[in-house]
Amino acid sequence: MKHLAVLTSGGDAPGMNACLRAIVRSASNKKIIVYGVSNGFEGLIDDRFSELKPREVGNIIQRGGSIIQTSRSKRFLDRKYREQARDNLSKRGIDSLIVIGGEGSLKGAKCLGEEGKINVLGLPATIDRDLPLVGPTIGFDTAINTALQAIDRIRDTASTSNTVHIVEVMGRACGWISLFAGIGGGAEAVILPEFPTNLQKLVNQIKEQRSFGKQGCILIVSEGACNSAGGEGLIRDLNEVSNFDLRITKLGHIQRGGNPSAVDRVLASRLGAEAVDCFFLGHKQCVLAQPKDKITMIPFEELSGTLVSEMEDYYKLISKLV
Repeated sequence: MKHLAVLTSGGDAPGMNACLRAIVRSASNKKIIVYGVSNGFEGLIDDRFSELKPREVGNIIQRGGSIIQTSRSKRFLDRKYREQARDNLSKRGIDSLIVIGGEGSLKGAKCLGEEGKINVLGLPATIDRDLPLVGPTIGFDTAINTALQAIDRIRDTASTSNTVHIVEVMGRACGWISLFAGIGGGAEAVILPEFPTNLQKLVNQIKEQRSFGKQGCILIVSEGACNSAGGEGLIRDLNEVSNFDLRITKLGHIQRGGNPSAVDRVLASRLGAEAVDCFFLGHKQCVLAQPKDKITMIPFEELSGTLVSEMEDYYKLISKLV
């Protein structure tokens, strides 16, 4: 193999650039030419390829976002556009592709690998960590630390004014960010799309804590919780059963930006370098991840399970720490 393509897809995640850097430099050491595909699967369809050399990925390990840009592609759901994408790879003699992205991106990678003579490896990069079996994903640690910085500041004002602060974090269909931010930020409760919430029990808990002199309260809610209404939905529900003074802070896309943490830089670098080695050794059609201490190859078809069982212990930990 002499040519390799790489793209970043879906929502951006801190550490994508570190991963690109590792891929390009590792490939260069093996005399492999790497082409970056601009704008994710959209660029694959529109033939937006450019060669990436080691110097072009210098000084990017600390940068958020993706230097080759990323997007979500509705066109890629159509088989005719996937055929167009394969043709664009084929005419350059590229038979191997690395896709850096989350759940939807890896599904696209799986389709591309199944339908054509393309060797595809997926690298999990998503702040939501919405993939079973893979463990930490590129960008997750940075997003948690960004959320914690905000929560720590909110706690200062919450304890001063004795208000109930609701902090909405990202996670439309997956509550990992809420769980880790809730545990790390000392939240009184975490509201997730995966688990039901007993509102009256929550209200009673807050009232009891106040009776013992506790000032202020922080509740962490996933944007997809409360019937996809997130923080606004929680305010609506709490107003029906309490008269608390409620405030809401939506952290939104600040969780996607910023310099990646050391954890994300190291994870991204390991996965990127290992992906090049795997292609060189003939491995294909799988996702590379680090669920424990070693890099593991996981077949695409095994990523269709649920995350609830993986999350349950963390969810139970919240109630033990109140």
